[in-house]
Amino acid sequence: MPQLTDEELDRLLYAAGDRARTPIDAKPDAEALAMLDRIMATDPHPHRTRNRVVGWGSSLVAAAAAVAIGVSVVGSGGAAVAGTPSPLTFEGSATVTETIKDAQAALAAGTGPAEPARYVRTADWSMDINGMTGEIKVVPQLVTLEWEPDQSGRRTHVEGAEYDSTDAGANASSQITSTGKVTSELVFEPGQFETPIVDPPGTSKEELFAALVALGMPEEPSAQQAVSAIRSLIQQWTLTNAQESVLLGILGETEGAVALGSSIDRLGRPVAGVRVVRADGATSEVLLISIQSGRIVGVEKTVVKGDDLLPTGAVLGYQVFDIDEVIPK
Repeated sequence: MPQLTDEELDRLLYAAGDRARTPIDAKPDAEALAMLDRIMATDPHPHRTRNRVVGWGSSLVAAAAAVAIGVSVVGSGGAAVAGTPSPLTFEGSATVTETIKDAQAALAAGTGPAEPARYVRTADWSMDINGMTGEIKVVPQLVTLEWEPDQSGRRTHVEGAEYDSTDAGANASSQITSTGKVTSELVFEPGQFETPIVDPPGTSKEELFAALVALGMPEEPSAQQAVSAIRSLIQQWTLTNAQESVLLGILGETEGAVALGSSIDRLGRPVAGVRVVRADGATSEVLLISIQSGRIVGVEKTVVKGDDLLPTGAVLGYQVFDIDEVIPK
C-alpha cells in the first residue's frame, strides 16, 4: 500500500467524521483512550491507523472544564469559507518580538493563578462531516478536565448546539451554545491519566523547556513545534503568569512564527495573533494572546493547502482557554 502523506491523511480523517458520540453510561477503556488522545495532541504521522477524527475538544490533553449551562461563544468578522465559521480577522502590524514583549509586560503587571493547577477549561469547535452523505455540521463542545497527583481524574464533555454549515448567519458568529447535555464523562482511576508532566512544572526556562521536550518538542524546535508543545502543556495545566511568560520567551527564540496584529477572539476579548505553519505546509495554527492579560487564550487551526473538501482558509477548529465566567445565551 502506498504511504499517505500527512496532508492526505488529514483529508481522509476529516471526511470520515470529526467526533464520537459516546453515551454517558459507556465504559470505555481509559488507558486506550488516553493513548489515543496523546496521539491526537500531536501532528499526524503517516503510519497511524485511525478510523475517526476526535478533534481538539475530544482529546484528553485538550480536555478542559465544561462551563456551566448557557455559555455562548460569539466570533468576529471575516468571510466564512466552505461552510466553516469565519476566520478571525487581524489588523495593525507588529513583530513577534514586540508581540511577546507586550504580552510579558502584561503578564508581569497582572495577577493570574497563584500556582499551576491540574485543571483546565476550554470551549472547542470542530466539524462533523458525514462520510456517507457529505452532510457537514458545526459541532461545538464545552469540556472539563480535573486530575490529581495520583493521575486520577475526570473528563466531562457538555455538547453545544449543532448548526448547519450552510447557515451563513450562524457561521458568521461562530456560536458555541451549551445544550446542557453531558455527552461523555470519563473517570480516570489512579495512574490512568497518562502524562509526562505529573508534578507541577517549574518556573525557570530550563524547567519549562524540559517540560516541552517531554511533550514532544525537539531540543532545537521550530516555532510550530514550540507552539504544538506549548498547546499540549496548557491543555493539561493552568499555568501561572510567570510560567506563561517563560513559554512565550521560548517561542520568541524560535524561527518561523509570524505576528498578525490584533483581533477580537470568540469570547469578545482583544487578542494578538502569532501564526505558525506545519512543516508540510498543509495547515497553520494561530496562537491567540490576550492583549489585556498577556495570557495564551486560544488556538485556531486553518487550512493552508486547500482542496475540494477543505479550501484554503477554511477553519478546521478552534479552542478557547481561560474561560473564567459564564456568558449568557
